Amino acid sequence: MPGMSADPRLQDVVRILATETAGGEPGSRAVATRLTEVLFVLAIRAWIERADTASETGPSWLTALRDPRIGTALSLMHEEPHRDWTVESLARTVTMSRPAFARQFKEVVGHTPLAYLSRVRIDLAARLLRDTDNPVGAIAQAVGYRSEFAFSRAFSREQGIAPGRYRRTASGPY
Repeated sequence: MPGMSADPRLQDVVRILATETAGGEPGSRAVATRLTEVLFVLAIRAWIERADTASETGPSWLTALRDPRIGTALSLMHEEPHRDWTVESLARTVTMSRPAFARQFKEVVGHTPLAYLSRVRIDLAARLLRDTDNPVGAIAQAVGYRSEFAFSRAFSREQGIAPGRYRRTASGPY
């Protein structure tokens, strides 16, 4: 990650992580797992801070997390993708007017709220198709589609392949 050498916190975590993975002491695997999580959070923070100062950086969900209302809407979509979200319900939840929310969301995220939600749902569905044996209809409902047909159309449009075929060709977890 560019700029990592300038952040002593990242350096410290990497140093401790290297020690833990090389040492083989009792509990080192658990410590290394937690340190990896810490490292991830610190790297994301550093990336967001760097993105905020870079003039060439466009909209993204990571920089949108710094906006309290849009960040809350993003969190809600990720926590409850199955919910019957509308632009109106998301705007109301973050106490914004519908037009202001839609405009600000697209400005900071780079996609409309419903296009973003669709991507979240399809990504989750792809993971469930790859990692579980759940029926396609159950996955469709779990990610917020009322019918297997609607889910299949949306999945095929986004992924370029039908859900059942995706499952058969997926090569395992990423």
